[in-house]
Amino acid sequence: MTNKQENSNSSKSENLKWWQLSLIGVGCTIGTGYFLGSSLGIKETGPSIVFTFILAAIGTYIVFNQLAKMTAEDPQEGSFCYYANKAFGPWAGFSCGWNYWFSNILIMGSQLTALSLLSQFWFPKVPLWVFACIYAVLSLFVVFLGTKGFDRVENYLAIIKTAAILMFIGLAAAAVFGWIHGGNGDISIPRSMNEIFPKGYKGFWISLLFAFYAYGGIEVIGLMAMQLKDKKDAPKAGTNMLIILVIIYVLSLGLASILAPLDQFSEKESPFVTALSDYHLNFFPHVFNGAIIIAGFSTMTASLFGVTSLLVTLAKDGDAPKIFTKKLKKFNQLPLPSFILGGIGLFASVIAALLLPGKIFEYITTAAGILLLYNWAFILFSSFKVLKGKLWDKIKSSFGILLIVSAVAGTIIEKQVRIGFFVSLAFVVIIAAATFFMRHKLGKNKAGCAE
Repeated sequence: MTNKQENSNSSKSENLKWWQLSLIGVGCTIGTGYFLGSSLGIKETGPSIVFTFILAAIGTYIVFNQLAKMTAEDPQEGSFCYYANKAFGPWAGFSCGWNYWFSNILIMGSQLTALSLLSQFWFPKVPLWVFACIYAVLSLFVVFLGTKGFDRVENYLAIIKTAAILMFIGLAAAAVFGWIHGGNGDISIPRSMNEIFPKGYKGFWISLLFAFYAYGGIEVIGLMAMQLKDKKDAPKAGTNMLIILVIIYVLSLGLASILAPLDQFSEKESPFVTALSDYHLNFFPHVFNGAIIIAGFSTMTASLFGVTSLLVTLAKDGDAPKIFTKKLKKFNQLPLPSFILGGIGLFASVIAALLLPGKIFEYITTAAGILLLYNWAFILFSSFKVLKGKLWDKIKSSFGILLIVSAVAGTIIEKQVRIGFFVSLAFVVIIAAATFFMRHKLGKNKAGCAE
């Protein structure tokens, strides 16, 4: 009787179509890393930002495509952690899973802090912690709704975010063609290599990191691929998702980079608001501030959903206490212990964000983003062993690893984020120590998992 009920619940949850997963992917991906972080990328590299985003898109496509192929070949709840385990053994699954969990908890804290600061644009007298608590509770509520509720909310938020970006593209194009009045005459179409790369190739290299940040979130889509009606549609869903993102990113950032001087761009303001600031569109900063808040809330909620789902799988595999496998049948199969721990981590990260000096927490969250890239590299290394056969797949994975290494290496030459790189190494050492400590237990409990 219990098995029948489980099978029934499973079949009900596996009803996602590929285009719905693509739309959720767009919603999970477009966040404050794109709306705010891309300002630093434009400042560093100018119009060539479009090339870094294309390169990052290629790297992201390779990662998702290899992950999707592994999912289609062997669908498993643990997604990238399961495949790391399958390829390299229990230590890899353990370290991969907890690396992802901690990095996302830190990123959620930084997203909440950003959302609170943005909300003070309208309500400057309201303390940051009030907004942080409100957004945290709302995010927990969305995840509490279960997979179907999460899918529905993310679809709506994706439409709103995409509409805001399309509005910018339309207004920016009108500004370029002179259809709206304003500006200071600084519109300049780059016609030489010096104009395309105003700060040389070093700036281009550094900006690759910010471009990869804007594509962060594909891990959640890998976890949600289990909800597809046909698991073989996972590669198609990822391909269409990235095509939409590349078109949106390249058009919007290309227009932004030619509408304002580079020295006007700052991480404190969206590049799209900066680009249109001289056109006296009084409504635009308000509309876009709302869009950025929606984007940040969406990606934060997607991360919370991801860590909640992943912790259940880690517990099933013996990489976390068994209590985290328990689910509430009356509440959309909600994994309550995992949900509670994610909530505690979320609020703890918010407290840290509000109490620690700004730069210190900035370094930690930068490190968290780099940790995500480490996970992407793990996905590609796993594909070498899990996906049997084709030389072309191995070449693609090798090129993807090269792009990721280049993006991470770029943090070493940039003073603003260099400390974040060393903090990420510190987290790797801590997780490695935990893995070393657990090695005997992992070896006993999962001796056959790597076969």
